[in-house]
Amino acid sequence: MYFHTQTFQAPAAGPRLIVLGAVHGNETCGTQAIKRVLEEIADGRIAILRGAVTFVPITNPLAYQHHRRTGDRNLNRHLFPTPKPVEFEDHIANWLCPLLAQHEVLLDLHSFHTDGEPFALMGPLDNSGPLEPFAHAEKEEGLARHLGVQRFVDGWLDTYARGVARRQAANPEAAPAGDAELRYGVGTTEYMRTVGGYGLTLECGQHDDPVAPEVAYRAILNTLAYLQISGEAPPPPVSTAESLRIYEVVDRASDQDTFVKVWRSFDAVQAGELIGTRGDGEDVYAEEGGYILFPNPDAACGQEWFYLAKAVKRI
Repeated sequence: MYFHTQTFQAPAAGPRLIVLGAVHGNETCGTQAIKRVLEEIADGRIAILRGAVTFVPITNPLAYQHHRRTGDRNLNRHLFPTPKPVEFEDHIANWLCPLLAQHEVLLDLHSFHTDGEPFALMGPLDNSGPLEPFAHAEKEEGLARHLGVQRFVDGWLDTYARGVARRQAANPEAAPAGDAELRYGVGTTEYMRTVGGYGLTLECGQHDDPVAPEVAYRAILNTLAYLQISGEAPPPPVSTAESLRIYEVVDRASDQDTFVKVWRSFDAVQAGELIGTRGDGEDVYAEEGGYILFPNPDAACGQEWFYLAKAVKRI
């Protein structure tokens, strides 16, 4: 098993972009879109005129081979190089992290479990905090406006870190506390920000939605044009936008935890609305009004069952 990339370097200076597909092996819309773009570059329909672009059609080949989310573990968690790789994703990280560091901009193409509209995950506002310091929010927002989607979500890493801290408090012997564990939510875009770049995760639709590869394909073309890497005219910015901020993550405690209905990402919830019931009979409610994100009825015990988000003014 090997890692495959394809890079195009233009004579003229410009941004260095990297595009990832199949970070999760059952999320193939990005792979399909990248292969389509590579064909169009090969036959001259897309020109690379400035900077450079690297395509990684299949980032996690083990997970992709088995058409499942992970190989040995979730690649998009605790993504850092390690001197003693054990799991297959450790080997990916040791190859992928230096590759990301060679670029300035990342577009990571994903899909999600339940039905819903495409959306982009953004990083934080500019800050100098200890968890995710960042200085390129304006650039990230500019790219987000031109991807071709209308929904934008932030707040991922600090919400995830709070969830990790809560798990540690509930079971302090299960995992050591500390900064490394609080950064367990670091994935591709988060790592990109640690090495001075910026990036967006584009959730292109439900895994098997035939429209998702088209969303991914259009986003690649728009990104190449917006960054002036290709010779195409830059796309217009989105005319209407919805910005949300994740504020809570709820874990699944047992295999008997069930939702009260089939939730989809971005379904509205009211304060006090019943979302699910624990295996021990405890009801789980929304603490405030907003939206449910990433509901996963098949989540493993101790893993994210669903997220909650609320509207903010950003894009």
